[in-house]
Amino acid sequence: MIIPADPEPRTPNPERDRAPAVAGSFYPGTAREIDAALDQLLERVHPKQTALALVVPHAGWIYSGKVAGAVYGRVALPERCILLGPNHTGRGHEAAVTASGRWCYPGGELPIDQELARALLETSEILSEDELAHRYEHALEVQLPFLRRVAPQIRFVPLTLGRTPLDFCRAIGEAVAHVVRSSPNPVCLISSTDLNHYEPQAISNRKDRIAIEAILSLDAERLHRAVMEHRITMCGIAPTTALLFALRALGAESAHLVRYMTSGDVSGDLTRVVGYCGVTIT
Repeated sequence: MIIPADPEPRTPNPERDRAPAVAGSFYPGTAREIDAALDQLLERVHPKQTALALVVPHAGWIYSGKVAGAVYGRVALPERCILLGPNHTGRGHEAAVTASGRWCYPGGELPIDQELARALLETSEILSEDELAHRYEHALEVQLPFLRRVAPQIRFVPLTLGRTPLDFCRAIGEAVAHVVRSSPNPVCLISSTDLNHYEPQAISNRKDRIAIEAILSLDAERLHRAVMEHRITMCGIAPTTALLFALRALGAESAHLVRYMTSGDVSGDLTRVVGYCGVTIT
């Protein structure tokens, strides 16, 4: 079933709502264009599967949208989710949560799950309510139209991480797991990451395989160690490591690679590629 963008989106309240930062660059800039792109990118897989967690990319849709669409097109999402992403801009708090309002994109919006956000902030002293870290960050914004299309009633909590030490990731993951266990309703966890950056295709394929195998093993320490030892420029190492720590506490059993691509598979330029993977975890 196709869910159109909101026909009459409410006027954003700049004091409460996050305006789109990368519409028209990382993804289309109008509601009509977004709907047309989603029609092409989302795979129509039935029956839908439930998942504890997803790993999805966040590059421009032209490059990574097919990977994201392959994941989102095959899952049945609950009405609550926590989005974990990296902080590319360096702005704001190192572990930033938005706890109220809405995030807007052309033709649509997603409300913040205030109850879930407050529970996270009360669970961990590392986390802070901070809007600046999110204001210009693209990694979570590009997920919104996908989420709205496949789960129209979904509410979410955005969590942006700006540090990568293992203990930091563990603390975040354990806090997330505690909140998910305490929720009366199911919560899906989604980590947003791209893989190796700007090396030739053959090198990136090798490095990406190492990172993907670590993700599929559901071993947080293995992923963190692999990225550091093999110098894999995986921008979402912090959110994905935190995700794996959370999933360990939640009893995740298996992970499945849905799709892997690089930017070179789209552009034809194999000299400096970025890798993308889509993973479902149950």
